[in-house]
Amino acid sequence: MNETIFDRILRRELPAEVVYEDDTILAFKDINAQAPVHILVIPKNKWVSFNDLQEADNHKVGEFIRGVSKVAKKVTDGDGYRIVFNVGEHGQQTVNYLHAHIIGGRQLNWPPG
Repeated sequence: MNETIFDRILRRELPAEVVYEDDTILAFKDINAQAPVHILVIPKNKWVSFNDLQEADNHKVGEFIRGVSKVAKKVTDGDGYRIVFNVGEHGQQTVNYLHAHIIGGRQLNWPPG
């Protein structure tokens, strides 16, 4: 797997405004926020894409999803939010490291784009 900016953030080689961390995930503010709340959650067990989860260990996948839920509860106000996984070129995945976007803090529109 190729080195990404998220690998460097995880190793603390690049700064990030961390909002939550435990043994399985790191969550930090997106530097290109699209809403008042825009948090990225990365697993410490690296996967390139959401597609990789179909072959991954069920326990590790569950820990990651549970971590995303924990962060969402911590950073949102209860009025709703969106969890986004961008996959591949057409899905606008720009970093080849699985990450969830937690987006909220304002009324979100549908369809998203």
